Amino acid sequence: MPVVRDLRVLLQLRDFRRLLAVRLLSQTADGVYQVALAAYVVFSPEKETSAAAIASAMAVLLLPYSLLGPFAGVLLDRWRRRQVLLHGNALRSALAAGTAVLVLAQVPDWLFYVSALSVTGVNRFVLAGLSASLPRVVDSQERLVMANSLSPTAGTLAATAGGALALVVSIAVPDGSSSDAVVVLMGSALYLSAAVAALRMPPGLLGPDPSALQPRLGAALLSTVRGLAAGLRHLWERRDPTVALAAMTSMRFCYGALTVMVLMLCRYAWARTESEGLGLLGLAVAVSGAGFFAAAVITPGAVARLSPTSHPDGRLRWITVCAASAAVLVPGLGLPFELTPMLAAAFVLGLITQGAKIATDTVVQSSIADDFRGRIFSLYDVLFNAAFVGGAAIAALTLPPDGRSATLVILVATLYAATALGVMFHVKHDEREAAQADVSRET
Repeated sequence: MPVVRDLRVLLQLRDFRRLLAVRLLSQTADGVYQVALAAYVVFSPEKETSAAAIASAMAVLLLPYSLLGPFAGVLLDRWRRRQVLLHGNALRSALAAGTAVLVLAQVPDWLFYVSALSVTGVNRFVLAGLSASLPRVVDSQERLVMANSLSPTAGTLAATAGGALALVVSIAVPDGSSSDAVVVLMGSALYLSAAVAALRMPPGLLGPDPSALQPRLGAALLSTVRGLAAGLRHLWERRDPTVALAAMTSMRFCYGALTVMVLMLCRYAWARTESEGLGLLGLAVAVSGAGFFAAAVITPGAVARLSPTSHPDGRLRWITVCAASAAVLVPGLGLPFELTPMLAAAFVLGLITQGAKIATDTVVQSSIADDFRGRIFSLYDVLFNAAFVGGAAIAALTLPPDGRSATLVILVATLYAATALGVMFHVKHDEREAAQADVSRET
């Protein structure tokens, strides 16, 4: 299989292997922690969860960081990325252990959310650092495309595996707060393992270059606004990554809306008990994870076929294909609101979302200078989360108590179609400009 061959090639690179190990451990812990939060917030027997409550929980966990994320990106371009991975994972381990204590103590919800917010806030640094570091551990643009297909997808699969492990532990441990606390502590141990794995890399390996570092925190904070403005100008001057980020934001909005719908269907429409609903959610996550894996297999070949010369337009064309496919398949599979077709829709969404993300990551990495990469990926991360919460909010306004809403499915399909048309318009515009430039050179 091509994906096995590509992985074998990449694993020959020692530094890539070490960075991948950190990603796998870190994102496995993410999967464990996220399932623990879902079990505590959505599937606790004593909680009558609504779509609005789910959307509110997502907003509390994601939006505060989203307001500060661009500023964090400027700091990420000044801190050694290996140190971010080391200290970030160690801090998350300690914070997750604190969350387990709060779950056992049955504290008020607001205090639990503050603790969970701290873990997810640090997570934004770690994920942005992993993405910004990837070009430093591969030795060619061709391998960068392969790495973007395999590394983030492997991380997503690791998160899926972590979620499945958390579900098994939740079922094995007696119901109640103790079950949730045990799962959270397991996530804490995995975060600590990721921190230890980061120690295997030299401190300066992942960049940024020493000339770009500002060791004094005060100086870095004073230059935050100026650095952010420079990063936004740098992005705006490059149309391909701007269009790719806009498309990914739109598709993430759709994913957020559909995630809340599936949560409500698992909780109220398809299951008779909370534990059965949690099991169905785990099945949907596993099927979606299979879609992520399929995207890693398909995307490199699809991009190559759409762009034989490896021009970024091939990646943008692949984003167009992904969005257009979702526009057709989501209503076809989702409108019956039955378990089997909805699981097929989960696979499709996993494939198109991860396929578009692989293409977007590569466009951004290929088009953005190294000393701007941290802040752009931090902005990318903010857009990712804000769009997800926005989609969840729309779902909260649209969904009935059992999660069945044809209006929401049609709205999402329409947005997917508009995204495909927007990206294709950009690609065609670039093709016309290139053709005109060729004509001018010939004359």
